[in-house]
Amino acid sequence: MNLSIPAILQNYIDGCFSDPLSGNFLQNVNPATGAKSEMVPNSNKKDVQAAVTAAEDAQEAWANSSAQERFTILNKIAGNIEANLDVLALAETNDNGKPLWLSKKVDIRRAADNFRFFATAAMHFSADSHVNLQAINYTVRKPVGIVGCISPWNLPIYLFTWKIAPALAAGNCVIAKPSEVTPVTAYLLSKICEESGLPAGVLNILHGDGPSCGAAIVAHPAIKAISFTGSTRAGKEIASVAAPMFKKLSLELGGKNPNIIFEDCNWELMMAETVRASFSNQGQICLCGSRILVQESVAEKFLKEFVEKTKALTVGDPLQDNQQGAIVSKMHFDKIVNAIAKAKEEGGTILCGGEVIKPTGRCENGNFISPCIITGLGPDACTNTDEIFGPVVTVQTFKTKEEAIQLANAVSYGLSATIFTQNISTANFVADKVEAGIVWINTWLNRDLRTPFGGVKDSGVGREGGWEAMKFFTEAKNICISQQP
Repeated sequence: MNLSIPAILQNYIDGCFSDPLSGNFLQNVNPATGAKSEMVPNSNKKDVQAAVTAAEDAQEAWANSSAQERFTILNKIAGNIEANLDVLALAETNDNGKPLWLSKKVDIRRAADNFRFFATAAMHFSADSHVNLQAINYTVRKPVGIVGCISPWNLPIYLFTWKIAPALAAGNCVIAKPSEVTPVTAYLLSKICEESGLPAGVLNILHGDGPSCGAAIVAHPAIKAISFTGSTRAGKEIASVAAPMFKKLSLELGGKNPNIIFEDCNWELMMAETVRASFSNQGQICLCGSRILVQESVAEKFLKEFVEKTKALTVGDPLQDNQQGAIVSKMHFDKIVNAIAKAKEEGGTILCGGEVIKPTGRCENGNFISPCIITGLGPDACTNTDEIFGPVVTVQTFKTKEEAIQLANAVSYGLSATIFTQNISTANFVADKVEAGIVWINTWLNRDLRTPFGGVKDSGVGREGGWEAMKFFTEAKNICISQQP
């Protein structure tokens, strides 16, 4: 299989590649170099309608296909992703700005894992039955129908496949939109799906921005469920449209996650995981521990070592052996720079980083910021309450576990939390009280695809992963048979 990237990307509708019906395109840009790259379709409601028509034609046959048939195709897609790891990883890095080693190690492998995991889920997803003296009840789960999957730019193919794979495994046809900022691996995935024998119309991939394409997907009456990952602002807009139409909704939104460090922690483990949780993917992961809460008794020691290790992180060309790459776009770069300036206005102290980096050579016009540590701000400061989504962390101190919990819960978000302690009672107490959908103890971003994923409060509604995803993309129907003579 020979994957190549054309100068002009196309939509994938009904098993065919086509230009947007409006003829409108967007300009893609390499964030590490500032150079223009591909032209990207800016699809609108006419393209969405074409995709829905294709999905409607394909839905009955796909819903009635056997679990074995769906397993075979999805598993083949997983294999073809793995076979094209190098091409996909380079495309992801050029599109997103993340280091090439990270794209290879995490993003592309996880995309293959997503398809393989849910391919097997299709084989094991089963009905429930309940028997009593009066009747036998059995509950079957039917595909929702046509579903919309909208994914973000920070983990492009990783999160795109995290939505598409379970939707297909459950027997739905999909209208999917990747971020217009990072469209290339989604385009390549459409090539892989074509080569892997996925029937025409089962997966339709549309490119475009939120107002033109995303909004049309959300508003289309034939699309019965929406799975969205992105900002809380966009999630509110989607809910305002989809909820009155009684669509199923899964919204994985923002985070401002606490990383809670107790004095009795395994110090070496904690420090390594804290650096990783703070700055992985340039801090552009919704699960990053952007608010570090450290027990007062070890705060001085922590800050000294944390600053040293942060300063040692190399920032530069993502195709070279650097630990930090480019910020995904000029717009987001400006947002992060402004957030750091706001932290200074609020009285924060910049212990290190926050500087615009200009690498020599091909990346001299790229979007690079050195990892930034900020202290001296209270829990009500904007820097501690607003999601920055970049290589910026704040550090606050606490004395007791009760104070740590109060600080951890002092934001409107509730996606994840990380706790470092060797006291199992402390770990359990804090994990129970912290307001988050996911809690890691003495680890970070340690994912098992079988577990439910999602947040509380402004971090969204619903859960993805494992059976939660399969249940979201199906509707339960209970059938009751009397046992009375």
